[in-house]
Amino acid sequence: MWKILQNVSRLTSTRKTLRNNATKPEQIVWQHLKWKQLGVKFRRQHSIGRYILDFYCVDKKLCIEIDWESHFTEEGEEYDNIRTEYLENLWIHVIRFTNEEVMNNIEGVLYKIKELC
Repeated sequence: MWKILQNVSRLTSTRKTLRNNATKPEQIVWQHLKWKQLGVKFRRQHSIGRYILDFYCVDKKLCIEIDWESHFTEEGEEYDNIRTEYLENLWIHVIRFTNEEVMNNIEGVLYKIKELC
């Protein structure tokens, strides 16, 4: 059942588009996560069910989300809450950072990620 939920084929082109059009903060975080630089493997734009996660560590069941302005609207917050609840019901821990946190304090962001890994 778990394998069925991951990287469903109908989201393949969306995942690819998101990878090819990553925001600057996502690019910065990815530069520090790829190639197991923190000791664990992360995937970017990995889907679980109908949701596409910015970064996901299978081994630690850790989802990292980089939030920008649309996440701070009433609709965005409601969507994020539903999404987080869905993922947490699958025992996936979700951690969120804002674009500003990444751009202004990448060391703090990486420290928090390392703690969770």
